Amino acid sequence: QVQLVESGGGLVQAGGSLRLSCAASGRAFGAYAMGWFRQTPGKEREFVATISASAGITNYADSVKGRFTISRDNAKNTVYLQMNSLKPEDTAIYYCARANFPATNTKLYDYWGQGTQVTVSS
Repeated sequence: QVQLVESGGGLVQAGGSLRLSCAASGRAFGAYAMGWFRQTPGKEREFVATISASAGITNYADSVKGRFTISRDNAKNTVYLQMNSLKPEDTAIYYCARANFPATNTKLYDYWGQGTQVTVSS
């Protein structure tokens, strides 16, 4: 059994920053890739960033490249998403998820957190 719990969301002005955390419970956190996705009403869940098990590989959506950074601390069973230079279009529910390998497709992730709301005001 795996549980993923996101935290760190909230309301921020455009240009500001937030750091999301995803705390994992269950077996072998360090053996899995992790990803961040986001979703707004009426839209499909969208890839944001992913990181390999050892943190040697990271990939980002073009829309967040240069502004967001994904990282992980396997000793703490936690993955992070540092979000800088936030824009109103970043407003969404952000989800943490687990996969066997870093990937952009939601179908390749087998466990998901409950999500945390990020709202960026103009």
